[in-house]
Amino acid sequence: MADSAGGHPGTGRSAPPGPGTPREALAATLTGFARTLRAAGVGADHERTQSFLAALGHLDAARERDVYWAGRLTLCAVPGDIPRYDRCFAAYFSGLRPRPDRAATSVTVTRPTALPYGAEPEGTGEAGALPATASRIEVLRHRDVARMSEAERREVGALLALLDGARERRRSRRFRPAARGRLDGRRTVREAVRHGGDPARLLLRAHRDRPRRVVMAVDVSGSMAAYSDTLLRFAHALVRAQPAATEVFSAGTRLTRITAELRHRDPDRAMAACSAAIPDWSGGTRLGEEIKELLRLPDPRGAIVVIASDGWERGPAELLGAQMARLSRTAHRVIWVNPHKGDPEYRPLTAGIRAALPYVSDFVAGHSLAAFEDLAALLAGARARGPEGGGADA
Repeated sequence: MADSAGGHPGTGRSAPPGPGTPREALAATLTGFARTLRAAGVGADHERTQSFLAALGHLDAARERDVYWAGRLTLCAVPGDIPRYDRCFAAYFSGLRPRPDRAATSVTVTRPTALPYGAEPEGTGEAGALPATASRIEVLRHRDVARMSEAERREVGALLALLDGARERRRSRRFRPAARGRLDGRRTVREAVRHGGDPARLLLRAHRDRPRRVVMAVDVSGSMAAYSDTLLRFAHALVRAQPAATEVFSAGTRLTRITAELRHRDPDRAMAACSAAIPDWSGGTRLGEEIKELLRLPDPRGAIVVIASDGWERGPAELLGAQMARLSRTAHRVIWVNPHKGDPEYRPLTAGIRAALPYVSDFVAGHSLAAFEDLAALLAGARARGPEGGGADA
């Protein structure tokens, strides 16, 4: 597939080639679908994915009806997964909305037994690319958004809107009735009074849990122009999923709260509202001053703070380091998202990044749909990987 995976900026090299046989290509496509479902909140874990692949081994993987029902019966864990499954199926497999109640139509995935190993499927163009296939969506998951066409960015934006936005849970100060826990004296006494003062069973209570708040600052300076729109669309998915537990700011020459603008249901309307609200698009960056301003607000206290920036700092790096140290003591977790970390040859050499990294819990990439899925999993409580960890290097 010509230019299917794209290259990494500044390296002049292409990503490694994809699977070499139809069977491997099919497996990669179907497991990619399962990853998309997990990012959307469907319980498509490893065991269910293996059941999905095993089921399709007994069916016709070139028929939309077979793929749809095999996935629905094996990948969905609870009834609430079905609407998300339908949306992801329609977006992932060529933009076709599944219609299991009608005669099955062909879906453009390759049957493992349809071709000998190494043979190319019919209907490919000169570049060897199947038009609008699920495998093409899988390629887009790993492609750097800076190297995408406008149409490809729209496809990625539609998939970002499907992200579940689940959050790590935290213990609340409020209590709820529970079968196990500490004694609830007031409820126990009221229950006894209702029974004429006779002793009644002991009632218990336990702490409620709530989604942990996320505060996200998106760098909209000139050096981040290729990534700002996609990062804001990811922030829009977070706000739509947990509006009461998400705050988003743009960071340029000043800090601007854009949470209200991102509450529009339609992503394009939300982006237009952000464009009107942000006064310093494509300017410089003063991250030290902006984090200092952020710390004056109650938002970062106990929250997961996400800073999306390439670290090009116009202000003094010492100020940025000092404010990051304060932020690390205030926030529950600090995640730094740098689009350039998706390049395997990237090294954090700028003064801003070097000053900030000692105080960062997780240093991850933010250059592709796969990287954003990893970031969503991190916000949902995935294991911390450290500032020099693997991150989302997809």
